[in-house]
Parts: sequence; C-alpha cells; structure tokens
Amino acid sequence: MTASHVTPVACLLGPTASGKTAAALAFAARRPVEIISVDSALVYREMDIGTAKPTGEERALAPHHLIDIVDPLDAYSAADFRADALRLVGEIVARGRVPLLVGGTMLYYKALTQGLNDLPAADPEVRATLDADAVRDGWPALHARLAAADPVTAARLAPNDSQRIQRALEVFMLTGQPMSALLAAPARIDAASEPWRFTPVALEPSDRSVLHERIAKRFDAMLGNGFVDEVKRLRARGDLHPGLPSMRCVGYRQAWEYLDGAIDYATMRDKGVFATRQLCKRQLTWLRAMPERIVVDCCADNATEQALQAIENVVGGSA
Repeated sequence: MTASHVTPVACLLGPTASGKTAAALAFAARRPVEIISVDSALVYREMDIGTAKPTGEERALAPHHLIDIVDPLDAYSAADFRADALRLVGEIVARGRVPLLVGGTMLYYKALTQGLNDLPAADPEVRATLDADAVRDGWPALHARLAAADPVTAARLAPNDSQRIQRALEVFMLTGQPMSALLAAPARIDAASEPWRFTPVALEPSDRSVLHERIAKRFDAMLGNGFVDEVKRLRARGDLHPGLPSMRCVGYRQAWEYLDGAIDYATMRDKGVFATRQLCKRQLTWLRAMPERIVVDCCADNATEQALQAIENVVGGSA
C-alpha cells in the first residue's frame, strides 16, 4: 500500500470534559462528517446522563456511530471496537464523507492503531469465582494474590481497582502467564488497517485544575438532570449487578453504592467526582505516550477553533 493510497483519518481524543463533542460538532458544520465514538461507556443503551452521551439534537447534526449499540448486560471489547471502527471508516469513505473518530477510551484507540495482543476473552465462570472470592476476602486480598502472580501489573493498580484486578487475575488463570508479559508481546496488525492513517488530535489541559473544575460542575449537572434516577431504573431491571463492565463505569458504580445504602449522597457525589478525575489522569497518561499526537490546549479560549484547524490539517482535501 503506497502512501498515495493511504487515506488520513483524524481522531479527536481527550480526557473527560475536555470539549471533544463541541469541537466534533463544529467540524461537522464545515464538512460532510460522520462521527465514530471511541468511548466504552457510550456503547451502552439506557445509560445517557452518566455517560454525558450526545443529545438527540447533537446527534441530529451529524451521523453518529457506536452509540447505543449494546445492552448494559452484555460486553463490548476492544476487539469488537476495532472491527466495527475499521468497517465504519471504510463505509463512510465509500459514501464520499469524512470519518472523524471522537472519544477518550484510549485502549480502543490503541487496539485500532496498534492491533491486539493475544489476551483471552472474558470467561464468565472465572469471573464469578473471582467475584465470590472478593466478596469473601475483599479486593485488596485479590490484589495481593495478583502481586504474587503478576507484580508488574499489580504495581500499577490500586488495591480496590476491582475491574482491572479481576481482569489481570482472569488472564493469569486462563493462560498461566502474567498479563504484563502478554501485553509486552508484539501486537497483531492485519491488512484491514493499512488503507488508513489514523492521526490523534489531543485535547489536553495546560492547567489541570481547570479540567478538575469542569469535571465537578459536569458531575453536579448530571446529578441535577436525574442521574441517580437513571441508575435506579437500571437497578430495577433486576438483571444488572455492580460487577458488570457497564455498571463499573465512572459514576454508575458510586451511584449504585449510594442506592445500596453503603454511602450517603454527599459521599457518592465526592467519590464520583474523584473517580472521574482519576479517569482523566489515566487518559492523559495514555495521550502523553503518543509522540505523534497533535496537542490542542483545551483550556484555551479558542480551543475549539484550534482543534478544527488541527483536524483540517490532518484530513486535508479528503472527501
């Protein structure tokens, strides 16, 4: 595949509350754009408020993909995303339109651009066993178990990071190898990605405290817009539980704890804001490991215009 046959595709990435949606919609006002969501929470139906999902009015401004495609009971993996995103980019370009990837799930972006490591799929029986162990012994005890099996992974996880501890132990139980070793192995890239050159445009804060303030205001706005009632409706289904990836999304886990009576409202709010800030920190760590990214200061007054220019520079005269 020669360089002349490679189509540039812009990927607008950034931490939560960095202004990705506003910039994406501004670009859609200029070009015949179709937006592909790069967000592991937006895939779930019935989870609108706590995920800051684009509104119906916003989605009417440009076609959006990979939003509301999975029931909260079901799983959606990075491998699923990679396959769907590559298919969609091809279909959008074939329609003569401009694909724009937008989101903050950096694992999805890595899977798309670097391929996938040979990690096993989730195993419900293994996860049920680990959940039972956690109920009996607590997640810090499982973290200690992980430290013995995979000290590299354990060192980067908090003792109560249940989702990641469970996944790392699951991988070890299924393969007999530490997840850190499997992730260090070369990823698989297939020919399907070759027609595209994905370029990240990163919305990053020059002052992280500005982003922290936005995160707190947005979480409070979600609470004011009925977020707790949204989680209450999800609980009322009767088939969901806190161990599911959907219910482990930031905010939902804390609201579930509150509805369980484990914490009070003020604690739920503070824990939700703190968890969102921690997510932001992890997203920025991923971004700063991408030397090829084009950085836009999301704290700047003209951040949206800067992002628009960066995206234009990437896509050039495509479509």
